[in-house]
Parts: sequence; structure tokens; C-alpha cells
Amino acid sequence: MPTVIISLYGIVQGVGFRPFVARAANKYGISGSVANKGSFVEVYASGENENLEKFIYALKNDIPERAVVLDEKVRQIEDKLFESFEIIESEKEVGDIFVSPDIATCEACKKELFDKSNRRYQHPFINCTSCGPRLTILKSMPYDRERTTMSEFEMCKACEYEYTHSETRRYDAQPVCCNECGPEVYIVGTDKKNSEAITFARRSIMSGKIIAVKGIGGFHLCCNAADSNAVNRMRMLKNRPSKPFAVMLRDMDTVKRECFIKSGQDEFLDGHQKPILLLEKKLGGHLCKEIAPNNFNVGVMLPYAPLQMLLFDYDDEVKMTDCLVMTSGNVSGAPICRSDEDAVKEIGSFCDIILSHNRQILLRADDSVMDWFDGKPYMIRRSRGFAPLPIMVTSELDGQVLAIGGELKNTFCIGKNNLLYLSPYVGDMADIRTVNALTESIDRMESLLEAVPEAAVCDMHPKYNTVMIAEEMNLPLTKIQHHYAHILSCMAENDYFEKVIGFSFDGTGYGTDGTIWGGETLICDFCGFERVAHIQPFMQVGGDMSSKEGWRIAASLLHKLYGENSAEIAEKLNICNKNVMAVQAKMSDNKINAIVSTSCGRIFDGVSAILGIRRSSSFEGEGSIALEYEAESFRRGAEKFESGYTAPLLDESGTVLATGILIKYICDGVLSGRNVGELAYEFHYVLSEMICAEAELLRNKTGINICALSGGVFQNKLLLQLCKNGLEKMKFKVLLHSLCPTNDGGIALGQAAAALYRNKLNGGN
Repeated sequence: MPTVIISLYGIVQGVGFRPFVARAANKYGISGSVANKGSFVEVYASGENENLEKFIYALKNDIPERAVVLDEKVRQIEDKLFESFEIIESEKEVGDIFVSPDIATCEACKKELFDKSNRRYQHPFINCTSCGPRLTILKSMPYDRERTTMSEFEMCKACEYEYTHSETRRYDAQPVCCNECGPEVYIVGTDKKNSEAITFARRSIMSGKIIAVKGIGGFHLCCNAADSNAVNRMRMLKNRPSKPFAVMLRDMDTVKRECFIKSGQDEFLDGHQKPILLLEKKLGGHLCKEIAPNNFNVGVMLPYAPLQMLLFDYDDEVKMTDCLVMTSGNVSGAPICRSDEDAVKEIGSFCDIILSHNRQILLRADDSVMDWFDGKPYMIRRSRGFAPLPIMVTSELDGQVLAIGGELKNTFCIGKNNLLYLSPYVGDMADIRTVNALTESIDRMESLLEAVPEAAVCDMHPKYNTVMIAEEMNLPLTKIQHHYAHILSCMAENDYFEKVIGFSFDGTGYGTDGTIWGGETLICDFCGFERVAHIQPFMQVGGDMSSKEGWRIAASLLHKLYGENSAEIAEKLNICNKNVMAVQAKMSDNKINAIVSTSCGRIFDGVSAILGIRRSSSFEGEGSIALEYEAESFRRGAEKFESGYTAPLLDESGTVLATGILIKYICDGVLSGRNVGELAYEFHYVLSEMICAEAELLRNKTGINICALSGGVFQNKLLLQLCKNGLEKMKFKVLLHSLCPTNDGGIALGQAAAALYRNKLNGGN
């Protein structure tokens, strides 16, 4: 009988692919073998020609739900006799590698979890070939039990039978275990284990306590989301006065009770990734208002691990809530805790008890956070469920690089030819604990992906910790300007490699002229960029404090706009008193702790302060978020809107967006008693008109008809929608982000793509 070797590339590790191949072989009378090769699955198949054709078709088209076959190669060899079909020991071979993210508990396992007749009834670690931990427990590829942290747990005879017999759902399921042989849950520092520990945790939640819970990729802090006292206490303990908390709701019925769901959102919310999804709140729900104060939306996720499901439903006497706060278990600015030692040391003072387990987490994976825009996902934090699946580009890039990413919201990216692997979310690099987590995560990801970077890429800022890490790697180093990297990330995600007009609007980034940039218009491709326009520069006074205290930005803007009358205006607007204004003016004039800036994010903070919405922020972007909320509230309530702004949108040169004139217009509106919400909306509207005017001017000069929008400011969906609508009305093609964050969590993608593209142009040298 003829024999072929079939090589299958893609998401074929950790998704039950080899058991599927074995079952298909039995179905079609095929003998041979299947093995993981680290970077692909290799199948030897011998059988009648007709059966071989059906078998090969099935391997491409009838694959497991979580698998993705990206490429298939079939070659015939000399006829070979096999007695049967079997899964054989894995071997490592060099090639493209696809590591499966962690997968939320599937419906079949969930059914077994609550079936009293099933031997895995209420088993906190139930999993199968279609679900369970993957990336976070993996030591090395290929994905086999001995290379995961589950190797510490010897299978009982019943689990071993399932693991080794093709007729079972857990045939070759690497994390397979049960109540008899799997990991245990316990309350840290006590002798409470398993069922007693779970009941104790449930009872603690319902008595108003705060607990820490170990999940798949790290710890969460948890309390009853319907209990105002518990939520306020968590805010006090975590020093988080107003930033919204994410909630975990029991099931889709609970989600529908609490929130509006748009078409397509349920597929992600209740799919195998189960990110935190920002949904619009309904009035009259059970969630207390302290969850997300002054916000239309709330971050919602469904339980994705069996232990989380058991917190909601367990065979005990506790009457349980159906909505829990489930926020990252970390100190602000530090990485999420992953071990008992981390939890006791870092977040022990934030909680009353710690519910943990003894399955080791090797690589942190915080929850992914997703917004929704124009019927598609709009990623805010790309992590669990998505990382480290690569973003693929069709351009034949060349080489291997490590892109370190941004200082805030850090993720890094390993580029291998045309595959760009964004890491799980790491965090903000100002904290040495996060720096250590970054270096450790890089080592682990390089090992898993069998990557040997030939070069490193980082930001240009001379004082960033990420730059320091890159400089210490003893690799050829390329430094790429921050806002340019934003546009490149948008281009790479959209697989677009021609020139674009890029609008890169964010907080602050180091410019090539040594000033602070953040409201930039660039003509660029992957070879380089030209800064062709920007918002009107201003003096950013107060150093790091200016990013948290929007009133300082407002004071600086007023000083430039009103000169000697600025102190009086500042008092009328409740920005600051005359003495403070005098100090701010002197610092600005003499450039004391002050620098020229075009940061659009800081402009939003300043306008928020001018309108009396937020003078300062307790978390990054609070002033800007509150400004958007006021604008959106006005938009929803207004029957119609007509802007009264008649001043120029651009300066005479066409290289400066006239944001200074716009801000004076807003100030005058406040002083004349105009509605704050209307002014907030008009600020967004006129700024979008400026962007569209600049795009039209540049198209006339260059002929470029493609605009890319990137940077943290474009998390503001009102501004994003106004810009997109305006540009598309002018017949521009608009590139936007979707599954790669528009904020600093996405710039590593652009850094890596640029380095690989240039390496290709240089012939790999």
C-alpha cells in the first residue's frame, strides 16, 4: 500500500491534534504514526489510495475546534508496512513554532464538572484536549506532559487509561488529572484543603471579605461585586480610588441582566478565549455603582477556569452571589503575582484569605482586555487566550529579532521571519519587579519558540528601563522612535507595507529633536518616516507629575494663551490660585522642570481640567476618560449638534494642527457659561476635523490615500469614530487596530516588523 509523510503546520500543539489524527486514521483504515516535531506535526500514513485521500482531506478540514492548520505538505515515500496507527514519542526539529495559549474550560468539561455521577464532579482542574492551561504550564516544546508542570503529578490508573486510549476524550490530553491524582487547592497558611477550602472561600466572599484566588496565569483579588462595602474596602486597600474594576459574572444570563450585548460580542465573551470585554451597563442591575463610577461601561468576563466556576456553584450550603470583582492580583505597577510567596508578600495586605493551588505557573498571563469598535474587537490588553499566537504578514521578512516594546503596558515581540509573536502583557517598567518579570519572560519565550534573536529593537528614550535591558543584551541594537513604532504596529497588523499618512496620538514619547512628542503626523513606511505635522507645541511643566495632574497642563496652556491675564483666568476656571499660577508661569518661561511637548494625551488632560471634569488623575488617562464620558453623554442626549468653531484648523504652513486656538475657544466657552458636555464633545469634533484637514492637505501633496490611526489617544472611541467617519467620507482608506492594542502594548509589533523588513532589504546582513 502507498505511504506518505504529511507535515502539518499551525496551531497543532496542545489542542488534541494527535489524538484527532489517530482517530481519523482508525476511521479510514490508515496505519502509521503521528508525532510532534516541536514546530509541526508529522504523520506517516499507509493505506489504500482512496482512504489516504479521505484521511488527508480530514486532516485539513475536520480538525479539532481549537486547532488551525496554516500549511500542509504531503510527500510520497517508499511503501512501508505499519502494523497499526500510534502516537509516538515527540522529537524536536527546527521550524516555525505555534504555542497554544491557555484555553477556557470547554462545554463538555463544564458539564462533567457539575455532573454528580461523573468521577470528576467538582474537580477544580478538569480539562481535556480542547481546554485547559497550555502556555502558562509549558516548560519547553514539543507540548508533552513531561515538559509541563503537570509532570509533578503522577496519573492514577483511570486517568492513565484515558490518556492512552483513543476512544476517550482525554486521549493524549497532557494536563489530564482528577480528584484522586491532580493538584490540590488550599487556603494559604491553614490546613484547609480542597472542598473545605472552596467552601471557606465562598463563605468569606459572602461575609464581605476580600480573597486572593490563584488562576491559570496568576492571582486575582476577588470580592462580592454587589456589595458596596466590600468593593469600597478593596479600593481603599489597593489604593485605587476610582479606576474601574473588572467583574466575573456567573453565566451569560447574568451578563444579559447586567449589560447590553452587541452582535458578535457573545462569541468572544463566551468563546474559548474569554477576555474581559467592555460592555455597556444596564440600569437596575445587581452590580454596585462603585465597580465603575462615572462610566457607561464595565469590564466583564465569564469564568474560564474550573476553580472560578466552583466559586459560583458548589455543593455546599453557601448562598452565593452571581457577580464577583475579579481584578489582577498585584501592587499597582508591579506584575501579577503567580506564586504563594508572591501573593503573601505583594498582596497579602489587600486580602483576608488566599485561595491557592499547587500547580506551578511558569509564565504569567494576565487577562486580556477588549473593547468593541465597528462590529469588531478593539484590543486594550492582549494576553491570556491570545498570546503568544503570532501575527502573520505576507511580506517575506527575514531573520530573528527581539523587540523590547514600550515602557508602559509592556509587551515584547519575538520576530521570526514573517511570524511576529507578541508576548503576554508584562506591565509598567518603572517598577523593578516588572523589569525582572520582563527579562524572565523573554528567556522563557525565547526557549519555547526556539528563538535565537540576531538583533534587538527598542525605543529611543535614553532613560527607559526597556532601553537599558536592550543595551545589555550584547546584540546589534536598533532604536526606533516611539510614535513611528505605533504606526508600524498598525501597518503590520493590517499586513500593509506601502507608505501611509500616520496619525500617532498618545501620551508622551521621546522625539528625534529631544522634545516630547505625542500628537504626530508622519509619512512613513517600514524603511523610515518623516514628521510632517503635529499639534501645537506647549510647555509641559512639572515632569512626571504633569501626567497625573492635568491642572498643571491647563496652567501652562493658559499661560501661553492669555499671557499676563492667565492668572485671573486660571482662578475663574478653578485651575489654581494666582500664586501657584505665577510659579507655573515662571517654571514655563525659564524651562525649570519643563520641556517643549506635543503630547495629545496631555492636551486631553488639560482640557479635562479646564472644563472642571478632572483636575488630576488617580490612574493613567483618568482625566481623558472622564472627558470622553462627558462628551459621549452629551452626544447621546443631543438631538443635533452644530459646531460654532470658525477659526482655522491648521496654521498657515499646514504643519501644525491649531490645537492652541481650539483650547482658547473651549476656555472662552466655559467662561461664557456654555454646557460642559457640549464643549467636551466639540473638542473631540474639532480635533477630528483638524486630523481630516491635515490628511487632505498631505494627500494633495503626496498622493497617499491611506491613513493609519494609532496611539493610546485612539482608545478614545468617540475620537476614533469621528476621525474614521470623516476620513472615509473623504474617500481615504483607514487602517485601524483590532487584535493588537493601539496603546503602548502594541508598539513591539511595529518595532519587530521594521527590524525584520530592513534585514530583508539588507540581504540578511
